Amino acid sequence: MRTFALLLLITVALLLEQTVLNFLRVAGVKPDLVLLIVIFNGILKGPREGALWGFVAGSLEDFACGHYIGLNALSKLVAGCLAGLVEFRVYKESVVTAAAVVWAVSFISGGVVYLLLLTLGVFVAPSDAFLRVLLPVAVYNALLSLLFYRSFHRATFYGFLREERY
Repeated sequence: MRTFALLLLITVALLLEQTVLNFLRVAGVKPDLVLLIVIFNGILKGPREGALWGFVAGSLEDFACGHYIGLNALSKLVAGCLAGLVEFRVYKESVVTAAAVVWAVSFISGGVVYLLLLTLGVFVAPSDAFLRVLLPVAVYNALLSLLFYRSFHRATFYGFLREERY
């Protein structure tokens, strides 16, 4: 049930990113809801599950709208794993801690995308990438995490994302 619920949540986030969020751009960027789900899951479930769901979510994103298949899969795998590394090191119930982790991991994930695009021959000036994409997306994601992290936390431990034990 948890697997189906996460897949559905990722699909809805992907649909929102491709439709509604195009109208909610701030400073020319929109938040990465799929990345938020991956990071939240990593924080709450650890690096292994974070990496797994990062790869799954990134692959879905690549196949749905990516020009470079594997780019999002790899960057979100890294993001999920990095977010999962803090699982036992932080107070997971803290929204502020989650926002800080989301900011840092969003920034690193964007950096991974930037480096992968460079290896593919797509050049963007580092200052433009930093100031116009990486930093604004990281801030946008961190601010959104303040709104949604507590709900995701509750759903993971008490709601529809809870693992069923037999």
